[in-house]
Amino acid sequence: MKVIPIRATPVATAEFPPAPAAGLPLADTRGRNVRDLRISVTDRCNFRCVYCMPREIFDKDYPFLPRTQLLSFEEILRVARLFVARGVRKIRITGGEPLLRKDIERLVEMLATLDCVELTLTTNGVLLPKLAARLRAAGLHRVTVSLDALDDATFRRMNDADYPVERVLEGIAAAQAAGFDAIKVNMVVKRGTNDQDIEAMARHFRGSGHILRFIEFMDVGSSNGWKMDEVLPSREVVARIDRLFPLEAIDPNYEGEVAERWRYKDGAGEIGVISSVTQAFCGTCTRIRLSTEGKLYTCLFAQQGHDLRSLLREGADDTRIDAAIAHVWQRRDDHYSEIRTAATVKARKIEMSYIGG
Repeated sequence: MKVIPIRATPVATAEFPPAPAAGLPLADTRGRNVRDLRISVTDRCNFRCVYCMPREIFDKDYPFLPRTQLLSFEEILRVARLFVARGVRKIRITGGEPLLRKDIERLVEMLATLDCVELTLTTNGVLLPKLAARLRAAGLHRVTVSLDALDDATFRRMNDADYPVERVLEGIAAAQAAGFDAIKVNMVVKRGTNDQDIEAMARHFRGSGHILRFIEFMDVGSSNGWKMDEVLPSREVVARIDRLFPLEAIDPNYEGEVAERWRYKDGAGEIGVISSVTQAFCGTCTRIRLSTEGKLYTCLFAQQGHDLRSLLREGADDTRIDAAIAHVWQRRDDHYSEIRTAATVKARKIEMSYIGG
């Protein structure tokens, strides 16, 4: 049966109740404050990763967004500024592949003017040799690079766009040369596909100063053919690395950090594991996502978004938009990973390529 991925189910702009006084932090129905804003700047990508944008769907008349529907950089900055006033302290630029967005360094420069915010970006890395220095100069603080295998044949099968591992490693080197410290490298682990490369990845990045993170294969979107038996629990990843290079657990950097941290006992750095499937961390989730076309999503596994673009383009003032933001977050009750069942897995959800990881 052909799977038709969904991008968004628009929610009509409604009359929002008065918001709390501007500047006060926002808490949802479970007492979680908004702290992290993820901004998707494009729904396009130069990869066709099997767990995100499988070629059989995304290369067959998939309706990518026209440029006129994308939020402008000025619109993004306006929304981000309101979120910062509500307590957001970390902004991550995502995609699709965010480096495909023209003049992305200009957006970074604009967002870097916001006070008390850590500004980060996630990328597949192949465009970093061209853009890393510009991004750093514009004010980007940190880069996360996706790399799902060191074995070239395995990596090419996973990205399904014939990009070799070397292109990503060149991107990581370019980011390091540009002055980015503690670059994070994300590996999505899919049992039977790339899990044989876990130890090789650990060995390669151990002692490099970069932080390698292993992410459980998740049922994001409706097109990646997710199966529970293809999930390799993070505890097994840690056990396999520990047998080669002894590890010890370390405390999170901050409340709500999604990665569980482990360091090598000999001081050769650290790794992280993100266990959304087997060890749900919904209870401390502080993330909200702004989609490419200006909809807010309160969960990575959401089925619908909340329209902000209409407000932005109909001339609403900041008070009105702030009220809309408060309305969305204060009614948030998302805890998908705590209630995942066969039924929820089959539900049609927003694609990762549209909302960002």
